[in-house]
Amino acid sequence: MEHHAGIDVSLELSSVCVVDARGKIVREAKVASEPDALVSFFKGLGFPVKLIGLEAGPLSQWLHAGLMRAGFEAVLLETRHVKAALSAMTVKTDRKDARGLAQLIRMGWFRPVHAKSVGSQEIRGLLVARKQLLGRLLDVELSIRGILRGFGLKVGRVSPGPLVVRSPITGSAACCPRAASGHAVAAPLSSVMNSRRVIRSPRRRGRVATAEFRGRARRPR
Repeated sequence: MEHHAGIDVSLELSSVCVVDARGKIVREAKVASEPDALVSFFKGLGFPVKLIGLEAGPLSQWLHAGLMRAGFEAVLLETRHVKAALSAMTVKTDRKDARGLAQLIRMGWFRPVHAKSVGSQEIRGLLVARKQLLGRLLDVELSIRGILRGFGLKVGRVSPGPLVVRSPITGSAACCPRAASGHAVAAPLSSVMNSRRVIRSPRRRGRVATAEFRGRARRPR
């Protein structure tokens, strides 16, 4: 008799439900959200599982890859399709969600999601992290302009080189206290801005990295 399983993934513990071909629940358990723990659970059942379903998510890709490496057939389910299918439940719990996922796998009422390769995930992670850092550095640059404007110091266009905040000239603190205050505020932030040179890369290199990412992340035909 064929068996199917559904896993409702959570951060610490995942709910697992195994059903037979008639939809009867054979086994339910709470398993640690680790590939090794899930592999040990399914190997200890004593019978093969035809297909294992996981709702697509950040942690699901890691668990899916671990199950596939161990020789199990696993599939990622489209989140909106799963939400629509399980919306009839009056009370939603992790246990009931796992039951619903197992029944969807058994009946074939699901839409599979393409699982990205590890290389594609690494490149995408690097590009997302770089975009976040550049966005934060831009916020710091705009903050420096706004802070200095309050002291009467207007910053025009700046070059992409390092931001150097020079100390006030002799006697400027006495004749213009605002200049000294603006220097005290901008000096610590300049060290953050100078790290921008390490993160930014030429446009051509960025286009090459983006093209390589798109090529590796494209679904094979």
